[in-house]
Amino acid sequence: MSDFKIGINLWSQVGTWPELLDTARLVEELGYEELWTWDHVKAIFGDPDQPIFEGWTTITAWAMATKKVRLGLMVGANTFRNPALVAKIVTTLDHVSGGRAILGIGGAWFELEHREFGIEFGRSPGERLDWLDESVSAIRTLVSGGSVTSPAGGHYNFDGLTISPLPLQKRLPILIGGNGRTKTLRTLAKYGDKWNAFGLPAEVRELDGVLRRHCEEVGRDEREIERSINLWVVIRDSEAEARRQWATWLDLNKTPASRANEPSRPVFGTPETIAERLLEYVDAGFTTTAVEMPAPYDRETLERLAREVRPLVTKRPA
Repeated sequence: MSDFKIGINLWSQVGTWPELLDTARLVEELGYEELWTWDHVKAIFGDPDQPIFEGWTTITAWAMATKKVRLGLMVGANTFRNPALVAKIVTTLDHVSGGRAILGIGGAWFELEHREFGIEFGRSPGERLDWLDESVSAIRTLVSGGSVTSPAGGHYNFDGLTISPLPLQKRLPILIGGNGRTKTLRTLAKYGDKWNAFGLPAEVRELDGVLRRHCEEVGRDEREIERSINLWVVIRDSEAEARRQWATWLDLNKTPASRANEPSRPVFGTPETIAERLLEYVDAGFTTTAVEMPAPYDRETLERLAREVRPLVTKRPA
């Protein structure tokens, strides 16, 4: 039997808190392994002034409302917070949740929210990814019980820093999101435990080769890193019906319907169609999917993904 996990990533824009809370409980009830939300302070689809909830607060509240599902941000914006504070926050979440925290983190990309909130954005994506590498190195050391002193010329300025308590998990998992070949995947190879990518099966298979080369160069066993693919999924009895439903949700999120035509992430249609695509990612080496879901959250897709699609994927011999 193939071992395949499914996580659900609830968009934190537009949805009300009761909707977010009730759907988190449903995700747990249906047996999903992971539950995620964004880390944004302005809406990233459509009008940026639409309502949106803060990420860490959301997943900590979810920790009190659930018992088994693992929790994280898909993905945390490294620019938003001092990495030592992030190490404290994720450790607190790990204790609140009884050892279910995952640290999702990335370089950040949405300039508008940085400008409006007065958060330093950096001069370029490359500079932000340098900050990410320094940050994740520090966090990995801190949550593993080590001491951190920043190198001269670094972006941060730690001086013999340690944290207490440590996470409940012996190795708290760090997920890094992104497809950057030169910097993102190298940081992942050095410090990460999970990778969340996006793209068609052939594209991410090729990127996986890049990750393997980085792992070889830094002396890391690539088998230690779990591969996760980011998808948009709507399940209905026909692809046309699923696409109509997706367009309705995009309209409610003030987003042009053309966003449904991104080539890499939408998978719309019957349970059999969804399973076929997931098996293509399994063949490319991916063992987890993170399915994004806009508000109002789609109970039919959640139920059919768990009850109809999962058996089609997991019953196939590995």
